[in-house]
Amino acid sequence: MVGLARSGVAAALALRALGQTVVGCDAGSGNHPALVEAAGRLREAGVEVRLDASGVDLAARARTLIKSPGVPQDAPAVRAARDRGAVVLGELEFAWRLVPNEFVAVTGTNGKTTTTEWIGHVHREAGLPVAVAGNVGTAASSLVDRLPGDVTVVCEASSFQLEDTVAFSPEAAVLLNLSPDHLDRHGTYEEYVAAKLKVFANQGNYDVAVAPADLGIEDLGGCARRVLFGSGPGPELSDRAGHLWWDDLPIVRVDELALPGAHNVQNAMATAAVCLARRVAPEAVATGLRTFTGVRHRLERIPAEDGVTWVNDSKATNVASTIVALQAFPGGIHLIAGGRGKQQDFSPLAPLVAERCRAVYLVGEAAAELADALAPSGVPLHQAGDLERAVGLARAAAVAGEIVLLSPACASYDQYTDFEARGDHFRALVEGA
Repeated sequence: MVGLARSGVAAALALRALGQTVVGCDAGSGNHPALVEAAGRLREAGVEVRLDASGVDLAARARTLIKSPGVPQDAPAVRAARDRGAVVLGELEFAWRLVPNEFVAVTGTNGKTTTTEWIGHVHREAGLPVAVAGNVGTAASSLVDRLPGDVTVVCEASSFQLEDTVAFSPEAAVLLNLSPDHLDRHGTYEEYVAAKLKVFANQGNYDVAVAPADLGIEDLGGCARRVLFGSGPGPELSDRAGHLWWDDLPIVRVDELALPGAHNVQNAMATAAVCLARRVAPEAVATGLRTFTGVRHRLERIPAEDGVTWVNDSKATNVASTIVALQAFPGGIHLIAGGRGKQQDFSPLAPLVAERCRAVYLVGEAAAELADALAPSGVPLHQAGDLERAVGLARAAAVAGEIVLLSPACASYDQYTDFEARGDHFRALVEGA
C-alpha cells in the first residue's frame, strides 16, 4: 500500500480483514501527527508500516500494489512495481472490485461533493438504502464487507482516482462539467479530460451515463444509455420556464431549490437526472431537491455576531470554483485566496475581483502568482502569509453587511493535510474571535 492518507489506510485495513499480508509506506514525515496516528492504527491491525519511505524496496516483495489517489503514476514505487510485472490498482478500483453493490459515480471539475451528497439525500428521502463514499470523506474501501446487498453506493470520483481505474464500471456515472484543473498532475488539459471520461469507459448497455447537453464532447465512451441535462427542450432533464422538467413531467420550480446559485441549478439537474433515470420516485426527487441544505466547506456560512457574513469555501481548490463563489455574492467581499498552485491561469479571477471585492488577502505558496494575476483589478492586495493573519486582517477591515470569503482557488497541501483541515481552521479562527 503506497500512500497512507484516508483512502490508503482504509484499503490497508480492508486487506488485513481479508487475511492478506500488507505493507504500507508513505514518503511523508514520521513527525506528521496525522501520519503517526494512521501508522499506529495500521500497526495495531498487523500492517507493517514504513514512513519517510519511497517504497521502491518494498515493490520487489509485492504481488499487488494499491496506491492512494494522491500518489502519482510515476512515483518510484509504482514504477518499480510495474517494471516487475506486479498488479497496480488505485484505491477506488480496489474498493469497487470488492464491494458488489451498485455504484453511482460522480465526477467533474466542480460540484462533485455537493452533487454526491445531494444524490444520497434524494435516496434517503425515497427510503432507499444508500452509502455515500469516495472523495467526499468516507473512503470506498471502508465499505468492504460492511454493506447489505440492497445499498447503493454513491461515490465521488476525482480525476486522480479515475486515472488509476482499469475495469471500473459503475451502474450510473455522472459528469457535471469540465474546466482546466490539476494540470500539475495530468500535464495537459487533454489528459485531465481523458482521466475524467474513464468514468464512462467500461459501462455496459444497461448502465446510465449522465452529462451536460452542452459539454461539447461527442463521444463520452462506453456503451451506457446517455441522459443529458441542461437548458431548453432537448435534454431529458431540462431547465425550462423556471421549472426542472423530466421530459414532459415537471419536477420542481427552480426557486424552490434549497441551495442558491446558478451552479446549484446545474448540480440539481444532474442529481435529478441520475435519480430519475434509475427509477427513483419523482415525488422523492422533488422533495430531496427542495430540502438538501448543502455540505461543509462549500459556500458554508459560519455564524458570527459581528454583522459580517463569514463563508467557508475551502473546497474551492481551482479557479472555476472560486469564480462560482464570487458570483454567489453581489459585492462587498473580502476574499482570502492562495495555497499550492496547480499550474492554473489565475487571471480569469481579476474581473470578478474588480467588480465584487473590497480587498484580497493572499496566503501560501501561490500568493505571489495570485498577486501578479490580480494586480489589474485595482483591488487592495495584502500578503498575509497564512490563514490566521488573513482572518485577522479581514476582521479588522470588514464591516457589517460585508462578506469574508475563504475561497482559495488553490490546493491546501502547502500548509494543511487537505481542504477540510484548512476549512476547519478557518471556522475555528472565526468562532474563536
